[in-house]
Amino acid sequence: MKRPFALSVVVPVFNGAASIAELVGALRALEIPGGLEIVLVNDGSADDSIAVCRELAVGPGAPVTLVDLSRNFGEHNAVMAGLAHARGDYTITMDDDLQNPPEEVRRLYEYTREGGYDVVYTHYAAKQHAAWRNIGSRFTNWCADRLIDKPRGLYLSSFRCMSAFLRERLVAYDGPYPYVDGLIFQITANVGRLEVRHLPRSEGRSNYTMRRLLRLWLSMFLNFSVLPLRFASISGIVLSGVGMLGFVAILIEALINYDLPTGWASLMSSIVLLAGVQLLILGMMGEYLGRMFLTANRKPQYLVRRVYVREDGALRAYEPAPGSAAAGRPHAVEDRGHVSPLEQLPAVPGVSARRRDLPDRAAE
Repeated sequence: MKRPFALSVVVPVFNGAASIAELVGALRALEIPGGLEIVLVNDGSADDSIAVCRELAVGPGAPVTLVDLSRNFGEHNAVMAGLAHARGDYTITMDDDLQNPPEEVRRLYEYTREGGYDVVYTHYAAKQHAAWRNIGSRFTNWCADRLIDKPRGLYLSSFRCMSAFLRERLVAYDGPYPYVDGLIFQITANVGRLEVRHLPRSEGRSNYTMRRLLRLWLSMFLNFSVLPLRFASISGIVLSGVGMLGFVAILIEALINYDLPTGWASLMSSIVLLAGVQLLILGMMGEYLGRMFLTANRKPQYLVRRVYVREDGALRAYEPAPGSAAAGRPHAVEDRGHVSPLEQLPAVPGVSARRRDLPDRAAE
C-alpha cells in the first residue's frame, strides 16, 4: 500500500512549550525523500504547549498533525495515540526536550530502512541524565532482560524508528496500560541498534518523577510476564521449607534443653517476616487483578479531545464523534490515492462528526 509520507515523527508533548518550536523547526529543515510529517501529541500539558503546537500546526513546511488528549495519560499512552495518527512508511518516536539531536533523525531513518529492520533502538556513548535516572534506566533494562523477549544488552530508548508493519500492529493493542517496548518484542525479533549523540536538556528539568518511573516500571513488570507470580510461588515454597526446618530445630532443642525459655523476640520476628511476605504476595496478586478489572471495564488507553490539521491555509479542528467506539482510539489515516490526506481525515472513523474552522494564527 502506498503511503503519503516516507517518514512520520511522533513527539509526545508534556509541558514542552519552551522547546517544541525549536524541535519542529529543526525537523522541518530535514530533507527526507518521499516527504516527512510530524505528529505532536499534547498529553494534558499544564503550560501553554497546546497554543504553541497550534501555531506550529498552521505554519509552513512539513505538515503537522496535532492530537490533543483530554488529560495526561502518560508517555507511552501518548505515543500510542501518535502512532495511531502516523501515516509514513517508517515512524520515529522521540521526546520533546531536544536531548536527541533532530539531525540524527535522518540517519536513524536511513539505517532502519537500509537494514530492513522492523525497529531500531538508539543508544548513547554518554547519557546526559541525572545519576538517579541513569541508575533507574539500568535497573529497568536489567528487569526487561528477564521479563520480556528483549535481546540481552539492548538499551530501551524512546528514540526509536519502526516500520509501518510494526506500527500498524502496535496500534491494534487497546489495553489501558501500554508498554510500547514490551508490545514491540511480542511482535518482532528483527531489531537493530544505532549509537547516536545525547545532549543535555535545553530547558527546565525532566518531567519524569520517581512516581512516573515507578508506574512505567510496573507496566513492564506486570503486563508482559507472569514471572512476579512465579516469584511469589517460589517465595512461599522457600519460606515454608525454612519454617519447617526451624520447627524441627526448635523441637530438637526443646527435647534436649528442658529449661529453654519462651522466645518472644524470635516469635515476633517470625510473625513480622511472614506477615510482610504474605502482604507482598497479596499486593502483587491484587495488582494483577486490578489491572484485569480495569481492562475488562474498558478503561481508555487515551481519549482524544481534538485533532488539528492545516487545510487551505487555516487550522481545522476535528472532534471525535461522541459515544463512538473509535473516540478513544482514532484509526490511522489511510492514503486512498486521489484523495489528499487532509481531505480524507474527516472520513476517519470516530473523527468525522464535527469540524471547527479556526483562525489562521500565522496571519495574526
